[in-house]
Amino acid sequence: MFKAVFVLKKRLNSAIILSTHLIRIERMDRKIHFYTSDKSVQHLIKRDKRLALVIARIGDIEANIDDDPYAFLVGEIIGQMLSNKVADVIYGRLESLCGGSISVESMSGISVADLRGIGLSNAKSDYVLTITDAVRSGSIRFEELETLSDDEVMKKLMSYKGIGSWTAKMYLLFVLKREDIVPYEDGAFLQSFKWLYGIKDVKKDDVLKKAKKWHPYSSIAARYLYRALDTGLIKVSPSSIQEKKGE
Repeated sequence: MFKAVFVLKKRLNSAIILSTHLIRIERMDRKIHFYTSDKSVQHLIKRDKRLALVIARIGDIEANIDDDPYAFLVGEIIGQMLSNKVADVIYGRLESLCGGSISVESMSGISVADLRGIGLSNAKSDYVLTITDAVRSGSIRFEELETLSDDEVMKKLMSYKGIGSWTAKMYLLFVLKREDIVPYEDGAFLQSFKWLYGIKDVKKDDVLKKAKKWHPYSSIAARYLYRALDTGLIKVSPSSIQEKKGE
């Protein structure tokens, strides 16, 4: 659950998952906007009445583009199983250790001992350095990942220690901006999902069954559920959303 909170607060304003012909990107401020009038959102509104109420309340969404894949992966590894506060502190220490910017080049010469010194565990220190070496050697080529299918990206990233399905899906969602990802591994997503459908306990198969109606825009549905949690919308009952819809 801590891991999910980190994703929500660190990544909530990351890239919205939309295809290039459905998004409007402001190149100057590196923002993506997507609107309730977009074809993708209209699809969700028509297919899922409950989600339609959430969309009506939240409206259009603006999000930052997460376009530094290496720093993203490092940040996700740091944030695993930590509160967002602790993860932010450690990430900030790493930035300082790297001279202000985390990159493969600025990580040169940094050892496990150095990473342990800023608060990372032995395992996470090893994971970060393993990913760094993989990027440096060309074993991981971010431009290649852009050309792979979702499953191929998952398989590639998960072949490295420290990257599981959760981290790989966050990469698909926020870096590659893939459209049809259902992040059922993520606690923040599940919290909103359970609220929306009135479910106390939810399993993977339950999520995937209900998410079929979102296809091929599951990632956008997930974004609205993240935003519902961030804005506190899930503190009210879904029925009250309907009552306030016309406000």
